[in-house]
Amino acid sequence: MADQKKNLDNPEWVSDDTRDHGRIISVDHTAPCLDTAQFHQLEQAFRKWAIDSPRADVRFSRLRILIIFLLIRYTGAKLNEVLGVNPLTDIDTEHHAVTFGSTGSETGSKSRTVHLSESLCHEILKLVQTPQFEEKQGRMPDLDPGFVRRKFYERAAACGFAKELGGPEAIRRARAVELMQGNLPLPAVQKIMGHTSAGLTSSYVTFSESEIQDIVRRFMEKESGRKTSARNAFFCKVTDIVTGDIQTRVEMITMDGHPVVTVITNDSVFQLGLAPGKWIVAEVKAPMVMFQDGTSVFKGSAENRFKGTVTRITRGNINTECIIRVSDTTHICAVMSSSGTWLSRIRQGDPVWAFFSCFSVVIHLD
Repeated sequence: MADQKKNLDNPEWVSDDTRDHGRIISVDHTAPCLDTAQFHQLEQAFRKWAIDSPRADVRFSRLRILIIFLLIRYTGAKLNEVLGVNPLTDIDTEHHAVTFGSTGSETGSKSRTVHLSESLCHEILKLVQTPQFEEKQGRMPDLDPGFVRRKFYERAAACGFAKELGGPEAIRRARAVELMQGNLPLPAVQKIMGHTSAGLTSSYVTFSESEIQDIVRRFMEKESGRKTSARNAFFCKVTDIVTGDIQTRVEMITMDGHPVVTVITNDSVFQLGLAPGKWIVAEVKAPMVMFQDGTSVFKGSAENRFKGTVTRITRGNINTECIIRVSDTTHICAVMSSSGTWLSRIRQGDPVWAFFSCFSVVIHLD
């Protein structure tokens, strides 16, 4: 467990297999963790268990464990950070955020704030509005960490999972993987997880503190509501807007400094409130992505082109799916017909050009 905890606090904890696929992650089976479906099952088990007692004092004790679980599950915070939280004072219901480390030296943690979805924030507020919480003034530190861990292990075992997968550190790691699988930019994941290493925040495009907070806020709200089916999503900044009579060319740049171009109607520009410097999400569906041999210069007129390396190939009778690594944090998924002769010769590790038309790019604000 010590090695596992060390990995969670180290920027290198992400496995090579995970990092290779970037935005389309395959979890390293040597370090298993819960997936989103298992997370949901575990969460429902906690909720049912929390109220499944005729005794008010037992229900109160279990509700505190439930709150701890929900905070770790959705913020990826460390157990000692969550135990230092006072839900009555550290959860901002107006801005939907929780502050960890407000007690300073008591927890040994530096103060930091993480956004919560509006629904989760209101749920926790409702849970703590009881006479028992008011009597204890909302404090959590009197809970023994060992006791909390045992309850986490018990819930995981009750779901049929290995108990270690339900531990606070394992849940923290699983949340980080889940965030990356959800296409949240690496700097934003690092912000949520509380990483402070300078190496974790390297990017060709600098995002301010407020912009990272905005990215996290949008992601959390989107996660608690609808989902997107697009395989390729790029968090971008608008760099230039060229307006024509009917349509507008919007130029953007990704976190890694790769340009992305789209052409949309003038009305869409107005409705989205687009302007240079604005943060948006650009998406392109996998069947819209084409690729060609990367051993020579690019041949074509596509506005969006990325030089990369094939990291995964899944061949089917009708279609073939390829994952192309452009950089550590930019990966592109392409789905093409399996009938092509050149495609049949493609192997993992081959250099390729991935490209798509500006008319294939859809942009939105969430």
